[in-house]
Amino acid sequence: MKGKILMEEKLDVLNEFGEFTGKVATREECHKNGFWHRAVYAFIIDKNSNILLQKRGSSKKLWPNRWDVTVGGHVEAGEFGMNSLIRECKEELGIDISDDEIKYLVGSTSIYIKNDFINKHYDECYLIMKDIDISKLRLQKEEVAEVKYFSKEELLERINNNYDGLTEKIVSWHFLKKILELGLNV
Repeated sequence: MKGKILMEEKLDVLNEFGEFTGKVATREECHKNGFWHRAVYAFIIDKNSNILLQKRGSSKKLWPNRWDVTVGGHVEAGEFGMNSLIRECKEELGIDISDDEIKYLVGSTSIYIKNDFINKHYDECYLIMKDIDISKLRLQKEEVAEVKYFSKEELLERINNNYDGLTEKIVSWHFLKKILELGLNV
């Protein structure tokens, strides 16, 4: 967008217990110094139990061209997780989601370290049961290369086959596997 200045993401820094420290850092500072911070992600599942996933853009630092959770991102400083998820749905997919369409599932921690990149998250996992016409999505090209519905069987096979073509977000895939195995009555 011409004339728009991109603001650097500012995130609340947490301690190892998930408590707010009162400090705020940029995303880059969090990842360079290994500061704990918050993130959200969701899986969108349609009425036929198909799971919508996004393929990460080729320029992404982590897991380029890999299939990922439907939507996700960092929780900005002062922001609530659900509000962050609604914002990410609009930014990444161009869809409006209301808070009554979102089910909070579970909170967890995740640590991913590669070279000088230290990602320590307190994650919030959500489920959105909604039929989405993917031909009407407006993808954020810097983030998302494409989206695709996967059948329950195909996705379970990929998860069980050493996460074939998927990101290394092991905890996220374990939660999805449990949801799919137990059924969608969550």
